[in-house]
Amino acid sequence: MSAALPLFGHEAAEASFLSAYRSGRLHHAWLIEGPSGIGKARLAERIGAYLLGARGPASAPFDAPADDGVMRAILAGSHPDMSVQRRELNDKGKLAQDITVDQIRQMTHHFEMKPAMGGWRVGIVDAIDEANRNSANALLKTLEEPPPQSILLLVNHRSRPILPTIRSRCRVLQLSILSEEDCARALDAAGAPAAAHGLARGRPGLGLRLSSPAAINAASAARALIKGMPKPSDKLVSAALSAASDGPEAELAFRDEVLEWVAQRAENEPRAAKAWLGLARLSGDAETLNMDAAQVASKIIAAMHEAAAAK
Repeated sequence: MSAALPLFGHEAAEASFLSAYRSGRLHHAWLIEGPSGIGKARLAERIGAYLLGARGPASAPFDAPADDGVMRAILAGSHPDMSVQRRELNDKGKLAQDITVDQIRQMTHHFEMKPAMGGWRVGIVDAIDEANRNSANALLKTLEEPPPQSILLLVNHRSRPILPTIRSRCRVLQLSILSEEDCARALDAAGAPAAAHGLARGRPGLGLRLSSPAAINAASAARALIKGMPKPSDKLVSAALSAASDGPEAELAFRDEVLEWVAQRAENEPRAAKAWLGLARLSGDAETLNMDAAQVASKIIAAMHEAAAAK
């Protein structure tokens, strides 16, 4: 029997939640924190499924199979007692920048209703740091006055600060990047291409995202440009700009390669540390400000020159 929603490397976090559940004093809101791509949303889904009655074997209670009745409904997105809110596509077919206040109000209404199956009501926000300020404020009422037999599971990538009033009302589960072995197991379970293993760096979700041809090409272009520093040829720079501008996955793959290189230089060179901080800020600004991909790529390359010139 295989798990419908497999998860690797976070056994301690699951054990902590299970202990709280079995104590009979389960907190009503949980903040599941850590880097993106490590399985936080998957953990929230597994917890929600467990509370709604999906069960795996005694040795792995969260590993419910796909033919479990509750799990079937969750996988189909049709379980009446689970509400999951993520960023949605806008009218142009692109992913919205934020989780909207209307989405949070929809979840609030979900908690105002009686459980359809007579048990728990589960709300998952993936991710709370992708909710705008109005959306976050709209969530506070449910956090402050939780209905009985209800639980909120808030995923937090830590890409932006969240309201202190939200954090203070949650119990926190801190998740870390996976070991090389667990990351490989997660990628294999997901049927990831071989290229994903070299790109994941302990984050299987990232490895999957960066295993597209455009992302692989961008990562290769970044490594070639790094080898050409501090005086890369115009051909290398042109190729890097083109590759890094080939969609969001390509931009991310290029940026990750450069960030790791700059971070290594920053350990001993203050000027490189300044370049790293600029790149870290750019990572947040690029999405928040909806910056043009070519503009982002040129700023990344400018930071590379700054880091390469550090003495």
